[in-house]
Amino acid sequence: MYFSHLECSVPCGAGPFNARDRHHVCPGCGMPLFARYDIARARTEWSRASLAGRTPNMWRYREMLPLFPGEAPITLGEGFTPLLRTCRLADATGFDRLYIKDEAFNPTNSFKARGQSAAMTRAKALGATTVTLPTAGNAGNAAAAYAAAADICCEIFMPRDAKQPFLDECALYGASVTLVDGLITDAGKMAGEKARELGWYDLSTLKEPYRAEGKKTMGYELGEQFAWELPDWIIYPTGGGTGMVGMWKAFDEMEALGWIGAKRPRMVTVQPTGCAPIVRAFEQGIERAPMWENPDTEAHGLRVPKAIGDFLVLRAIRESGGTALAVTDRQMVDDMLLIGRLEGISAAPEGAAALSAARILLESGRIRRDETVVLFNTGGALKYLEVLRSVR
Repeated sequence: MYFSHLECSVPCGAGPFNARDRHHVCPGCGMPLFARYDIARARTEWSRASLAGRTPNMWRYREMLPLFPGEAPITLGEGFTPLLRTCRLADATGFDRLYIKDEAFNPTNSFKARGQSAAMTRAKALGATTVTLPTAGNAGNAAAAYAAAADICCEIFMPRDAKQPFLDECALYGASVTLVDGLITDAGKMAGEKARELGWYDLSTLKEPYRAEGKKTMGYELGEQFAWELPDWIIYPTGGGTGMVGMWKAFDEMEALGWIGAKRPRMVTVQPTGCAPIVRAFEQGIERAPMWENPDTEAHGLRVPKAIGDFLVLRAIRESGGTALAVTDRQMVDDMLLIGRLEGISAAPEGAAALSAARILLESGRIRRDETVVLFNTGGALKYLEVLRSVR
C-alpha cells in the first residue's frame, strides 16, 4: 500500500499534511485536499498484471487507495461496473463506437457508492462515530448504507423538496434525515455548522479528501476495460464534480505508474440549462464559477449552484481539450426513454444528459462518428420514475 500524505489541490504552498491525522480541507487556503501516494516506489513494485484474478470491485486498485497497512475497507462490493457497447442506440444516434459506463450497478444504485466506500473507510480509521453531509439524494443513500456497514451514525441534511424515494432509502439504513428549506448549498451550511458544533465528521463533497479517491477508480476501470487505451471522449454529468476530478487524477497516476501513455480523453461536463454554473464559467473563460441564482431542474443531482471544486473540473476540461455544455430537462427525459427502449438500460436524468450532450456534439461536428465515446450513467431511473410520469 502506497498511501503517503495529503496535499493542497491548488497548490497554495501549505503542507504536505499527515494522512494519519484528520484533515478535511487545506489548512492554508481552505481548498480541497488530494490524497497522494509513493508512486515512484509503486512503479517498481506494482504492475497492472497483478490485477488478474482480483475481486471485481473498486478495491482491486487498493495500492492506489487511501488505506494503511492493517486496515480493511468498508465495502459493499462497489465498482467494476459494466462498460456496455451500445448497438441500437449507436445506430439510432449516428455513432460507431458509443459506450455506456453503467454506474447504476453499484450498491444503492449510483456512482456515489464509490466515494462513500473510500470516505467511510477513512472516517472509521480516524475514529469518527458520527458522519454528516448535505445531499440531493444519491450521496445520502450511499452514505447511509456505508455508515451502517461501518457501525457509524449518519446525519443527513436534504433540501425539503427532495424526492421521496431518497428519503425512504436513508430511513432503510437507519440514517437520521433533516429537511432544510432551500437548496443543497443551504443543507451544506447546516451540515457544516453541526459538524463544527458537535464534532461530527464532515463528508461533504470535496470538503474531505477521500470521496474523490473512490470516484477516481472509474478512471482505472476504463483503462483496464479498454485494455489500457483510453477512449477519445468522456461525457460526464456534473454537479459537485468529484467524478470528473477523480478520473482526471487517476489518469495522471496511471501514466506515472507506466500503465498508460500521455493520451487523454477529451472531458465533457454536461449540466442542465436550469443550473449550469460550470458551463457558464467555461464559456466565459474564468477559473471559478459564480453562484447560479434560482436553479431549476428535475435532475436534482445536478442542481448544485456552486461547487467547491469547480476550478478542478474546469482545469480537467481545459487541459483535455474538452468542453462544457447544457441540455434541457426535456432532452434528458427524452433520452432516458431512448436509452431504456433501445438498450434496456435504466438511466437517471443525469445519465441521460450525457447522451443529450453527445448528440449535440456529434451534430455540430465536434465529435467525429468514428471516435470512441463513453457516456457515464451515474445512477438508475427507479428513484426518478415520477419525472417520467410527469413529462408523459
